[in-house]
Amino acid sequence: MTQIIQKLTIAFLAIFVLSGCSPKKLNATGSMVVESESSLSADFEKNVGDRVFFAFNKSDLSRCAKEQLEKQVSWLMTHPDVIKVTIEGHCDERGTREYNLALGERRANSVKQFLKHKGVDLSRIETISYGKERPAVIGNDENTHSQNRRAVTVVK
Repeated sequence: MTQIIQKLTIAFLAIFVLSGCSPKKLNATGSMVVESESSLSADFEKNVGDRVFFAFNKSDLSRCAKEQLEKQVSWLMTHPDVIKVTIEGHCDERGTREYNLALGERRANSVKQFLKHKGVDLSRIETISYGKERPAVIGNDENTHSQNRRAVTVVK
């Protein structure tokens, strides 16, 4: 019995050690991604910026949002190896769940249409609305609300 426990322990430790050597990481959705995809995503977030913000109860793009999206378009056009991006639509905590899901969808679609209009192939763009379910920051003041009214471009 002791030998069986020792063998199982050694096997478990070997698996544990080897799993640390894997070049894969988890992305924000919990899916496995290879290191090169992870570094592309990090480059996009750091050097381009992955989000745009919206006014209260609005889904139209401000001048500042369009300037940010121009940078995203440029990056996406120079990185054809990035096959897909997901545009996440988010809202602040005010309003019903259903209303915010619809508003988040309109926000994500506004970004999608802008990217399409600037030449990014629609087959590369997916959208999803999280409504108010995934706040970037927690709080109940205008500064917090303004940071949660956003669309985030996630590189895959």
